This record gives sequence, C-alpha cells and structure tokens, in this order.
Amino acid sequence: MSHAFLLVSTGAGAGLTTVSLGLVRALDRLGIHTGFCKPIAQLHDGDHGPERSTQLIEHVMNISPPHPISLRRATALLGTDQEGLLMEEVIALYRQSTRHADVVIVEGLVADGHAGYATRLNADVARALDAEVILVGKPEPDLDEYIDIAASAFGDSNGTALIGIILNKVGMTDAGHAVLQADKLQTADADADREGGRLSAEHPDMIGKPFHFIGAIPWQATLISPRMSDVADYMSAKILYSGEIAQRRVERMEVCARTVANTLSVYQPHTLLIFPGDRDDVFIAACMSAMNGVPLAGILLTGGLQPHPRVLALCAQSIETGIPILLVETSSYQTAAQLVQMPAEVAVNDYHLIDRAMDHVANHLDADWLKARCAIERQPRLSPAAFRYQLIQQASEANRRIVLPEGEEPRTVMAAYQCRKRQIAQCILLGNPAKIHQVASSQGIVLDEGITIIDPATVRERYIDPMVVLRQHKGMNRQMAEDQLQARIVLGTMMLAMGEVDGLVAGALHSTANTVRPAFQLIGTSASAKLVSSIFFMCLPDQVVVYGDCAINPDPDAEQLADIAIQSADSARRFGLEPRVAMISYSTGESGAGLEVDKVREATRIVRERRPDLLVDGPLQYDAAAIVSVGQSKAPESRVAGKANVFIFPDLNTGNTTYKAVQRNAHVVSIGPMLQGLCKPVNDLSRGASVEDIVYTIALTAIQAGAADTA
Repeated sequence: MSHAFLLVSTGAGAGLTTVSLGLVRALDRLGIHTGFCKPIAQLHDGDHGPERSTQLIEHVMNISPPHPISLRRATALLGTDQEGLLMEEVIALYRQSTRHADVVIVEGLVADGHAGYATRLNADVARALDAEVILVGKPEPDLDEYIDIAASAFGDSNGTALIGIILNKVGMTDAGHAVLQADKLQTADADADREGGRLSAEHPDMIGKPFHFIGAIPWQATLISPRMSDVADYMSAKILYSGEIAQRRVERMEVCARTVANTLSVYQPHTLLIFPGDRDDVFIAACMSAMNGVPLAGILLTGGLQPHPRVLALCAQSIETGIPILLVETSSYQTAAQLVQMPAEVAVNDYHLIDRAMDHVANHLDADWLKARCAIERQPRLSPAAFRYQLIQQASEANRRIVLPEGEEPRTVMAAYQCRKRQIAQCILLGNPAKIHQVASSQGIVLDEGITIIDPATVRERYIDPMVVLRQHKGMNRQMAEDQLQARIVLGTMMLAMGEVDGLVAGALHSTANTVRPAFQLIGTSASAKLVSSIFFMCLPDQVVVYGDCAINPDPDAEQLADIAIQSADSARRFGLEPRVAMISYSTGESGAGLEVDKVREATRIVRERRPDLLVDGPLQYDAAAIVSVGQSKAPESRVAGKANVFIFPDLNTGNTTYKAVQRNAHVVSIGPMLQGLCKPVNDLSRGASVEDIVYTIALTAIQAGAADTA
C-alpha cells in the first residue's frame, strides 16, 4: 500500500510547490518509486494554462500525474453540500497516482486571502487519503502558532497526522524579490547556508514540538531569477530584439537616471537596465559593456521611445551578442514600480530553473529519516471517502440489476437517476410509469432507457403460481398469493427469487419488518448462516467502522451473537476492512459480572473457537474498543482494544440506540442496514434515508450480488 505524504503550507509565500517537487526529487534519489498528485488546482496570478505543479513534475521527472480537479468545480461541490462527492473524486485521482508508486506526494492548497476554505479542504483530503502530513513554512514570529493550528486541524482522538516540518526560505531578506536584492545576492546566499545549518542543529529548541524537523532550505535568490522572456510577458512589452531572451536571467535591476559616469557601476552581469529610450548615452554605454563581455540580463526601454536609428546602427554588433531589448509605454518610475510587484514564483515552463530548485530542496532534507519513514509497513485506515469510492467502483464493475419497489417515491427516483448517471447499477423501478416520470420531471431530471420502469399491474399475474409453489408448505393458495402480490415489496422479492433481478432495496416508505419479512419467506437464509442479521457502515470523520446488529435481532443469545460477529467480520473484509472485532458490553475484561456480560464473554469464546483466524476481544466497553489511550489503560494486552473497526452490540436496544446517537449527534453518514445471511441480497432503508443513503445502499446490494455469484 502506497504511503501518502500531504504537504500543506503555513500560508502564502512558503514555497509549497517547490518543496513538494523537491521532496519528489529527494525520494527519487533514494530509489523510492514516487508518484505525485495535486488533487485540486490552484492557479497562480497570471496562470492561464494547465496547473503548474502537475505540468512541472511531468516535464522534469517524467511522471504522469492525473490532471487536478478545477477550483471552480471544487468550490461548486462545496457550495452545494457535496463535499463527499468531491473527496471521492480526490480518491480517484490519488488511486491513479499510486500505480507503480511506493510513495505519493500530495500537494495541498495554500491558505491565502483568496482561499479561506483551504485549511478545511486540506484536512478533508488528509482524512480521505489517511495521509501523513508534512508542514511547509518559512521562518516567522508566528511559526509556533501555525504549527499548533496545523496539529489541531490534522488530528483526531487517536493522535495527529502531522509527522514533520520543513522550513523553507531560511535567511530570506524582507522583500524576497531577487531583482531588488542585486547588491546583496552573494552575501545573502552565504548567510542563508549558515542559517540553515544553525537551524538544523537547533531545531528541537526552535520547534519545541514532537514532530520531526525534516530540513531547513536556505534562501537562494538566484532560484527565482526570472528570464527576460518572463519579464516581457509580465510587462506586456514589445520585443525590439529578442537575442537570448529565453536564456538570460534577471538577478538585479537598475533604473538608470544619472549620467553615464555615475552609472558605470551598474553595468554588471545579470542586471536589467531600465531607462527611457531617448537616453542614447546610457544605451551606448550598455552596448559597450556587452561588447566587453558583460552578460547583461537585458535592456528595458521606457516611455515608448526608441534609440535613434543611427545609434542602433552604431550598436548593431553589440546587440548581436544576444542582449534582449524590450520597450514599454510607461515611465521609468511606473515600470520599476510594476516590476516590484512581479510574482516571485518560477514560471510554469521554466523547467531548467525548477530542476535546480528541486535539487536545492532535496540537498537539504533529512534523507535518512525519509527513507526510514517510507520503509514503515503501514496499513492505512479506510476513510469514508475511500470507502464510498470503493463502493462505487466495485458496484460499477458488478453491473447488477437492482429492483426498487418504492418506484414512485421521489428520493428513490432521484437515486435511480444518479445510479444510472454514475453507472452504479441497473435500476428497476416498480410503479405507474406516468407517475414516475412526473416525479422525475418535478425534480428537473429525465429518466432514459437505462432505467427500467415496470408497472406492477402488467406483470403481477405471472408471479402468482411461482409464489404458490414457494409457499405451499405454509398453505398458500392462488388467491392468497394474488392478494400478497399487491404489495410491491412482495412483487419485487418474487422477481429476486426467480432470478430476474440480482438484489432489492426498499424501506424509504416501509418499516424494517415489512421490508424483510417477504425475504425471510421467499428467499430464505444461506446454508452458512444460522440467522439473518444486519450491519451499518458508519462513516466516522477519520475512518469507516461496522456496527452490528442494529436492526434485526432483539436479544440474541451467545450462539447467535457469535454468528452475528462472524457474519459482520466477513462482511467487513468483503468491503475492504481488515476486521478487528470488539464484543461490546458495559464492562471490560473480567471487571464485571451478570447475565448480559456473561453472554458477551461466552459469545467471544465461541467466535474464537469457530474462527481462530479472526482478531476478536470482549467484553469491551465502547471507549476501550475505540480509543487508543483508553484501550491501553483498560485492556493493555488486547490486540483489539483501541483499534476495533467492527463493533458487535449485545442486543438490538443497545445497537440501534448507539447507531442513531452517533449518526445524528456526530453528523455521521451511516450506510445500511445491510442484511447478512440471506440467500440473495435484500437491503432495508431508514425511512429518513437521504438520496445519498439510497445510492450507497444500492451499491452495497450490487456488490453483495456480485460476491454471491462468485462464491
């Protein structure tokens, strides 16, 4: 399973993209197969093409990352309360990045003034991917506060996902623009190297936090030096002579307003000279310096004025040395003021400079720690987004026919439409076709031929005799069968019993008893099950867990409780969870006594006897099963305590109350109940189910049907 390292910044200007790409380079040097993913695009000012991180890594490292979700789509989904769908799309992109990769570097959003939602989205992405978080910051007075905020944003009851910190731009001067720091470049870079070494040596005292200090990246102004072509683009300048416009870089700039004698000191390598086009004296002096071998960055003429043609002719040989000459209409003062605001980011197509910057970052990271961290065997938690994505993918691959007896119910109609749109299953609606289309129209949707609509009145007759055969041992006759088939749930169950459909979902308008009773009568239990039970998949903020039984069996005995536990563990494994089963009671271990806790203790013994391959422990109190610190305190020897992901409740009263309390008070999505132990899949809905609940229950049912066919 690939490691996911999510890099997030303390704010704008920390150099998140450069550090993210530099980390890819560092891991590549270690021989670690590394992928890259920027889930949500965040274009920089002036960007009009593809997202820059994705484009740069593709060209520099020969990695083919997926194209990110546009910021417009991401904010639209957030604005319509579809954050779950957004995270499923993030999971899909991440899965593409994991192909042939041991580690994936995920670049988060920058929380600047235009993206106040970035911290929330970064936290959601971290949970969705179960990613380990690395904070990227720059030295500043509030750094400790930023670290505390990050640790809180990326933490849960079982700890924090924040594992390390990288300090970038160590030793940077206040302005941070290379073109304005000309006379200090050499000393600034040397000071940065010394400062980086000092911080690396003193980082425990500087940080004072229990996270690894991965590296201090010294500031090098030359690594953000723009090309003359970048200056031309930014200033919308007219190119009089292109020369080496794509190669020459600006490390300093000078406005030449004095006489030639007083400007001789400014004719230095990599300097951009700014002066009015009618200053022939300065122009000639610049050309003479070029003839003498000084590699000026270029000349920027202001005021819309060009040198006299005879001056240009005189300097023709100098110009041929490759010096770029640009022209703008603004004054020298206005031009210089505009250049001060030029973004410091590397241009999206400046592959040479980003390659140097990646090497610079990689040279200052703790390679030994990175290698050791990547070597850790880690089984990521199955996040709600990953679980839902997995459901949709598996259901789509199964491609099963699911009958929906409550075909005229608006939520059910919308769920069928979404299943068709997302290719989750082939839905069959039972009901009056005209009414169903009217319900669809009222919701602004059109049902195409991919959704089957069956009018019960037109098909009911042909199920009477088969139903009599199935129930004749109970005294069923034709009249009784015809009467019972008036109920669409019964009709749908007969369709399932006869193999015309692969599964059934209902319950939005009916009680659990009325939904599952026909299944008990017409479908029956599987040979491997002693009873029918149910589970809910509870999508907690950080992981998915299983609750059972919360819908069917009021007061199971020890044998039945053990069967429920085994069924639930097997279902959990089928849907991507490696089961760690906690048998829940009001006491932990041997601390309590009484009929109820004894029943749980005996059920635990039976599970261990029947299925020694399962990790199971009980009795355990809920907090001891779910919270690491409590589990270590109350059951220190347990391999389940604090790590449980399958919770088996002792009775229906406890299970149903707990699931509803968690669902409602913690605003948790619960998928189910999913019935276990039937020969063919039938699943019940809560009468308060949302469209989303119905969609995922249909997906569950489709997967169950596919598993039953291959069993």
